[in-house]
Amino acid sequence: MRSFEEYKDIINAHLTDLIADAGPEASVLADAMRYSLEVGGKRLRPVLLLASCEFAGGDINEALPYALSVEYIHTYSLIHDDLPAMDNDDLRRGKPTNHKVYGEAMAILAGDGLLSTAAETVTSEPLKYSDDPFKMKNHISAAHEILSRAGAAGMIAGQTADILGESLDPTPELIRFIELHKTADLITAPVRAGLMLAGADDDMLDEFTVYALDTGVAFQILDDILDIEGDQALMGKTLGKDAEQGKCNYAYVHGLDAAKDELHRLTVEAKAALSAYGSDAEFFTELADSLEARNN
Repeated sequence: MRSFEEYKDIINAHLTDLIADAGPEASVLADAMRYSLEVGGKRLRPVLLLASCEFAGGDINEALPYALSVEYIHTYSLIHDDLPAMDNDDLRRGKPTNHKVYGEAMAILAGDGLLSTAAETVTSEPLKYSDDPFKMKNHISAAHEILSRAGAAGMIAGQTADILGESLDPTPELIRFIELHKTADLITAPVRAGLMLAGADDDMLDEFTVYALDTGVAFQILDDILDIEGDQALMGKTLGKDAEQGKCNYAYVHGLDAAKDELHRLTVEAKAALSAYGSDAEFFTELADSLEARNN
């Protein structure tokens, strides 16, 4: 398999390929969409899709439009998260947030544009394989996986609970719901979609689903920890917002030590889920370790 950076380079080289030119009357829309895509980012989610597809023997050229679509969905969610009506943040990845550059209305439209571009892409890709029913089914399954986990019962449900949680008692059940849907769903979706595109069997899907869910929840818990003790310059966003807004932050509710223990437990469990693949799964187990150790 390739390295994380090699997959990331592929994503970055094609990052804006799918952004439509709506003409001079609406050219600012494409500018706003590209702005948030190009300010940087880990590219974790699209890399996971390409890597999962290749691990299962698939063609990453077929997977690339889906990987880009996942990054578009992730970026749209960040644009909307930063709006005054939601997290009200001025910084994202060390740069002014979209609404600070283009205004609130255009930021909303840029997010809408990225989401609709992703939906158009993943629903049109399967049509290219109409002469191969098996492959077409795999592509339809991957498209549904991405859109459903990004949708009203997935990521958006988690974001809704996150907002409503500001005025609710932060129960363990509520925190778990937010972790699973706000964050873990959009890490699980690309892993499963990549495997589906390659025609992976049910056992592999089940094992990698455990890995992805654990990694996704761990990712959110570390975000909660870093909101308390992270370096704002490294994080590239305003810290301490969770306390200010009364968010259901795992570390605030359970304490920093308990959060760090849970972060490590989930990382160990994620790697154990792939034990059947031994060193072949090294890309994913090493990635889990690196995510546990990240500082941004």
